[in-house]
Order: sequence, then structure tokens, then C-alpha cells
Amino acid sequence: MIAGLPEKYGSGLDSFLLAQDLAVTEVVVIEDRPWALEKCRQSLAAAQAIGELTRIRPQYLPVTEMGLTDESTGEFDLCWSSEVLQRLDAIGRRRYVASLAKLAPRLALFVPNGDNSDHRAISGLSGLSLIELRALVEREGASATCGYLDMPPFPPGLIRSAAQRERARSGKLEGLAMWALGYHARLETYFPSRWRRLHSHIAYAFVYRPVTTPEQAEAG
Repeated sequence: MIAGLPEKYGSGLDSFLLAQDLAVTEVVVIEDRPWALEKCRQSLAAAQAIGELTRIRPQYLPVTEMGLTDESTGEFDLCWSSEVLQRLDAIGRRRYVASLAKLAPRLALFVPNGDNSDHRAISGLSGLSLIELRALVEREGASATCGYLDMPPFPPGLIRSAAQRERARSGKLEGLAMWALGYHARLETYFPSRWRRLHSHIAYAFVYRPVTTPEQAEAG
């Protein structure tokens, strides 16, 4: 399940790419903003028109409130949330995480890093600190791995023109820059923790809830 689409940047196609790489057979997208669902549909259609993400056939499920995801049905292997938590109030966040924990044994939560001041100054997004995110997921009593990621050598919220994006796809210099960024990302974990806290774009939590089989439940 893709539990909500990004508030501002992108259309969720990165989550579709992950689903395709993992050969996921069923993808459900829930969202409380009709326009965001339509943007996602159009973006996926445009990608598929050029031969990308052709194995992805998601089901789109509107909900009235992201903090009330119990409106969705079924159980999932993974609930994926990117750039959603920061647009909910404190009560909505707790409801949201609690309901996702009931739907899947594994949660992947990504939120703008609230300790990076560039989010407020440039991207306009609010965020959560890693401490706040950790406290939120630990309320569910599940095992969680938390940390920072996405720390390119430029601040969050920078906007590129259509011409710049096209050059990024075809230009040799841009291609070299993307290659260098790939290696930069691999080195992020070796950066000092204080630097990562202040400059990483994203804080994440990977949550795992052990699944109890009927046999285990019967054995007590």
C-alpha cells in the first residue's frame, strides 16, 4: 500500500519503481486529495506511454482523511508513506501510524527532516525531527530502525526548469553529475551525525511488527 502521495514534490512514481523492481503484484494507493490521485494517474500514464513502469497497475482508493486509513480494506506486506506525516496534526499522525500498523507488518515512513531549516526557508514544507518520528512509531510497540537519508550538496526545495530537467536526461555533464551524486549517497552514512541531522532532507523510520501465525497464537 502507498499510504498517501507526496504533499508537494513528485507524484509517487518512485514508489511504483520500487514495486516494479520487487515484482509486487498488487499496489493500492490511498489518498484524501482527489487532485493528487489524478496527478498520480496522469504521471503514471505518461511514464507508461514511453515504456516505463509498464507492469504497474495500481488501484486508487480515495479516503476522507489520511488519519483514518481504516477505510481501506485488506492486509498488505508493506505500507509506504513518503511526505505525508508532516501535513497531519499530532492526533492525525498517531491515528495514521496506528491504522497502518494494523494493515501491514512492515511500514516505511519518510518525512521532511524537521531539523533542516532549509525546509521552512525554501521548500515550505514542515517536518518532524528524528526524535519526534522515533517517539511516534515507538508508541506502537514495534521494532523500528530510524535515521537520516537524502543529503545531496544542495538544499531541499530547489526547482528546476523543464529545459534543465531535459538536460539532466540527455546531457553528458549532467549524467556525470548524477553518477557522482549516486556515489555521494553511498557515503552519507559516514558523515558526522550532527552534520546529517542538520543537512539531511529526510528522516525515516522502518517499522517491523512480528507476524503471529495461528499456530503461534494457539501455542500461547
